[in-house]
Amino acid sequence: MAATAVAGVAPAASSGAAPSANAALRQFEGTVVSKNGDARTFRLRDSERGTVRIRVTRSTRFERIDGFAGLKVGARNIEATVRRGDDRWIALEVERSGGGGEHGGGDD
Repeated sequence: MAATAVAGVAPAASSGAAPSANAALRQFEGTVVSKNGDARTFRLRDSERGTVRIRVTRSTRFERIDGFAGLKVGARNIEATVRRGDDRWIALEVERSGGGGEHGGGDD
């Protein structure tokens, strides 16, 4: 009976590995509040999660923004998909939100 209990636990532990790998990715959206060109970082104020410092690398992809140089303090509707690495957030992708349509429904 103990072998059955162990066998029942093993699949649950292995199936938990995939979500935790995906859990390392996060998405923040908000306003750029500061930028450090020397460190290639910027701070993004997310209304739900607070302000985070994000590092940009050579492999960071930019959409609807002209690279790191095009990222300006005060820019709104900036989305960053990041991963945790070396105790900091590393940007995989940074983009300006499309801004089209209404989200959350209206009071029709």
